[in-house]
Amino acid sequence: MTLPPRSSYPSGATGPRTIEDRWEQFYRYGPYGVLTLATLVGAVAADLIMTRTEMYAAGVLTAAAYGLQVWWGRARPRTAPGAPAGVAYYTARTALAFALSWLNPFFAIYAALSYFDVEPLLPKRFVRAGLLTTAVTLAGSQSGGLPPASLMNWVAFAVLYVVNATLALFFWQVGLREEEKARVQAATIAELERTNLRLEAAMAENAALHAQLLVQAREAGVDDERRRLAAEIHDTLAQGLTGIIAQLQVVTSVTDRDPQTARVHLERAAALARHSLGEARRSVHNLAPVALEHDELTGALEKTVATWAEQHRVRADFTVTGTAEPVHDEVAATLLRIVGEALANAGRHAGASRVGVTLSFMDDELTLDVRDDGRGFDPGAAAPVSRTGGFGLGGMRARAERIAGTVEVESEPGGGTAVSARVPLVRRRRPAVR
Repeated sequence: MTLPPRSSYPSGATGPRTIEDRWEQFYRYGPYGVLTLATLVGAVAADLIMTRTEMYAAGVLTAAAYGLQVWWGRARPRTAPGAPAGVAYYTARTALAFALSWLNPFFAIYAALSYFDVEPLLPKRFVRAGLLTTAVTLAGSQSGGLPPASLMNWVAFAVLYVVNATLALFFWQVGLREEEKARVQAATIAELERTNLRLEAAMAENAALHAQLLVQAREAGVDDERRRLAAEIHDTLAQGLTGIIAQLQVVTSVTDRDPQTARVHLERAAALARHSLGEARRSVHNLAPVALEHDELTGALEKTVATWAEQHRVRADFTVTGTAEPVHDEVAATLLRIVGEALANAGRHAGASRVGVTLSFMDDELTLDVRDDGRGFDPGAAAPVSRTGGFGLGGMRARAERIAGTVEVESEPGGGTAVSARVPLVRRRRPAVR
């Protein structure tokens, strides 16, 4: 039989709120109650089984037992488990209980206390001896008193001793296993708590790294947009202005002798100016997705698809699957650029009669699919990425890769085209409520 370790019994408990508190109350007041009960029962039967001398001796021993308990009540809070003071108290109480049970078997009630606190009082190597010693007193009382008066009493004593000793050792072993199981469970819980703390730290670190990657992706996107815009200015505006200057130079040189030719070149210059203005507006528009200033991603995509359908007079459907959520601005801008490029390609090259755009929200991923029923093409023979890096299939893939995404294209001549972009679902952080 085993109990919670002595260190788990707080000496300053004010009320029995837990198992440990109840054991503390028992260790503090239980011996007084058990000794008093044994004394009262023994006194009732004293005239039948005790001589007057034995009654006096029992009275002296009982007083000694009370005195021992008063001393231990003061010493116990300062005594560590297995300390010499605890061993002395256990030994003296066991001896007094044995002597009282020898005089009156009903004092075995008091002797049974040694089953309950043997483990916190004795060192572990002496626990078995303490249990077997207590079993002697209990078996003697149960067999009719000590010493046994006849052979039958001796036989009964031997049998009862084996039973008492076996039960005491059995419950002690069970208690040890339960105590070991409790220690293992406590260690497991502590390890789980440490693991949870490490996981929380890792998640916080991953969140910080993710935020850093998004910042780096944004910076890379800004640099890429600058390079693209510089290339577009060179390829469109600068070339247009060069052409205008050339046309005006011709006008200047032929105005006097050939007004008709001058007028033709002047019209060409005006046309080049209008074209360059359109290119400038398009470049500025492509620099930042204005559609996201007033709408979430789903609303901006829906308007983009509707505008494209109206301009090209082609049926275009927009569908959202899953639960729509606000997404990070960089992710939204990337998908809006990709769908714009895919629709532009469909309008310029596909000759489609129907286009479908689907945005799918999944647990940690966003999928954007753009399908058309146009003439299709051979993806393996598609034109390489232009030096601007901002147009065509290569441009879409480059945009997706900046935010750890991918773009896949499925097409065949006469079989239409499907563009599928998959990017991480990075939710927009909501501002903290104060």
